[in-house]
Amino acid sequence: MDARLATHEPVMLETVLRFWFRGDDGVYVDATYGRGGHSRALLERLGPEGRLYLVDRDPDAVAHARSRFAGDERVVVAAGPFSRLGELAAHWSVVGRVRGVLLDLGVSSPQLEDARRGFSFTREGPLDMRMDPEHGSSLATWLAGVDERRLVDVLERYGEERHARPIARAVLEARRRGCLSTTRELATVVAGAVPRSGLRRHPATRTFQALRIVVNGELDELEAVLPQAARVLELSGRLLVLSFHSLEDRIVKHFFRSPRRGEATREGLLPLASLAPEPEERRRNPRARSARLRVAEKLRETDACPGA
Repeated sequence: MDARLATHEPVMLETVLRFWFRGDDGVYVDATYGRGGHSRALLERLGPEGRLYLVDRDPDAVAHARSRFAGDERVVVAAGPFSRLGELAAHWSVVGRVRGVLLDLGVSSPQLEDARRGFSFTREGPLDMRMDPEHGSSLATWLAGVDERRLVDVLERYGEERHARPIARAVLEARRRGCLSTTRELATVVAGAVPRSGLRRHPATRTFQALRIVVNGELDELEAVLPQAARVLELSGRLLVLSFHSLEDRIVKHFFRSPRRGEATREGLLPLASLAPEPEERRRNPRARSARLRVAEKLRETDACPGA
């Protein structure tokens, strides 16, 4: 693998560690390993009796974690979507014992930089976009069967795209003509359907976001994992969620909402913080520009079954 793909700058690193790490021992979960920037920093502080469980649905990320931490008895690596967190925690016998869970949402920098994965509109690649290329249907397969009404709905709902209808019509016309087989072809079709005046970013940005979300079921995965993460925490354990667009953040904000200020949610969580990166980090790291970190702490147990 290109060394460039194995490195990236973790977003809000010091802020995440300040809330996530609670001492030199304890059990921690990084349910979105990526390339492990946050996890590496936590392991530098974690004592010999501590444990860090790493989860990712991307086989490349899982291979990276297993190679990077081979021989470190504090680390356990699992392959799979984070919607299996409750099941995995039960298998590891850590339900109710986890001091901190981190969810760093969205696509990772290595996934964007690897043209073969099909996430980037600036690199020529296949219409794939699966977080796990070994399971599920690719974007090409999804586009081959979608109708205009469904495509418009996806672009509006998951991309908040104002030009959803003309984009959908252009995409389906390109499909009919057999001119839709790569990421650049798709990006060109979208750009041709969107008015260029006033745009501050690539015209295909929202379309690619929407299609990636629907291919991977990302919002369903997020809604599934949040209550599981709350249940695996120990009392005073913390759940941290880094989101990168309003749809994700809206789900997390709603989940963290207390009935009254200073009271726990129905999942036993008390919201602690809602933070954005400092201006200097936003300038230095493009991925940090839209980031939002939300943190909640577990105040009480609930009666729900783990993994439910």
